Amino acid sequence: MSIIKEITEALAILSIPEKAEFFPKFFKTGKGEYGEGDLFLGVTVPDQRSVAKAFFSKISLAELSELLSSKYHEHRLTALLILTYKFEKTKDGEVQKEIIEFYLNHLEHINNWDLVDSSCYKILGRYCFENQKEELLRDLSSSEIMWHKRIAVVGTMHYVKKGLFEPTKEFATQNMKHPHDLMHKANGWLLREIGQKNRQELIGYLNQNYKEMPRTCLRYAIEKLDEDLRQDYLKGRI
Repeated sequence: MSIIKEITEALAILSIPEKAEFFPKFFKTGKGEYGEGDLFLGVTVPDQRSVAKAFFSKISLAELSELLSSKYHEHRLTALLILTYKFEKTKDGEVQKEIIEFYLNHLEHINNWDLVDSSCYKILGRYCFENQKEELLRDLSSSEIMWHKRIAVVGTMHYVKKGLFEPTKEFATQNMKHPHDLMHKANGWLLREIGQKNRQELIGYLNQNYKEMPRTCLRYAIEKLDEDLRQDYLKGRI
C-alpha cells in the first residue's frame, strides 16, 4: 500500500459525517474562508495532528505534493502539518531550504485561512527570521493574491514572538486598504499580538494609523486593551 493511501485511509477512519456537513456551511465555502470546491471529510484538527505525527518521517516531499493538491481540506491541512513537523525536526539547513522551496512552489493549494494560519509562521516565518530572508515575506506581501498577502502578514508572527515588530507594522500598513475582510482580521490579529508583547508599541502605531484602519482590523488590534481605551479608539478618540 502506498504511503498516500495509508494516510488517506487513516483520515477516512477518523472522519465524522456530521462535521463533514457542518464545516462548509459554517466556514462559508467559496467566500474566502475556504477554497471554491473544497470537499470535507469531517476530521478534527487534533486527529489530523495525530496522523501527521505518525507519518511525517515516512513520506517524501514528492509524495506530499499529491496530498497537498487534494480537493479534501483535511488532506491538505494534514500535508501542511506533516511539512511543519519535517521542518521542526530537522537541523539541516539544506533540508530546511528544500522544505521552504516546496512550500513556496505549492502556494496555489494554500488558499484558505486554516491552511495559512496553521503552517506559514511556523515554517516560512521562522525560516525567514533565522536566515535573514525577510525579502521572501516582502515579495508575498506585494503579491496581487490575497492569500499570499495573508501568508506574509501571518509569517511575521515569528518576528513578533521575538520582540521585533517592524515587518508586521510594515505589512499591516501596506495592506490596510485591502478590500477583503480576512486581510483586516490578519492585520488586526498580528497588531494585537504586538500589544500583548509591548503595549506602548501598539498604542504608538494606533495613534498614527487608527483613523485609516478598517473597523475589523481596529477591533482585533484593540481587543486586549483596557476597556476605556478600546472605547476611546472605537469612538474616534473623542
